[in-house]
Amino acid sequence: MYSAKLLEHFEHPRNVGEIAGADASARVENPACGDIMQLTLKLAAGRIAEARYRTRGCVAAIACGSALTEMLIGLTPAEAAAIRRESLVAAVGGLPNESTHAGHLALDSLQAALKQLGS
Repeated sequence: MYSAKLLEHFEHPRNVGEIAGADASARVENPACGDIMQLTLKLAAGRIAEARYRTRGCVAAIACGSALTEMLIGLTPAEAAAIRRESLVAAVGGLPNESTHAGHLALDSLQAALKQLGS
């Protein structure tokens, strides 16, 4: 059902938590399933130096948040805005049809955070 990469992110999630003094913080809820993701970003020299997340949700949502934070570190806000759902899905080794909402939740959180940065 889930890929080995997705399960690895779920069992050993990266960058969990909140950033004190974050430059952006967004909390998004998926109204269909009730999953919630909070994403915080910290910039340094115009790049995302730190990305952390908290998720109340399914296995796939936790894994997508973990993978997204790994993808973000080192990017400019404009580069982060260019991340596509397909890239995130590939980073977790694919998503089953019933879990596609998890990728949308993570990217919606990213877009909401980037709006705070003016991107």
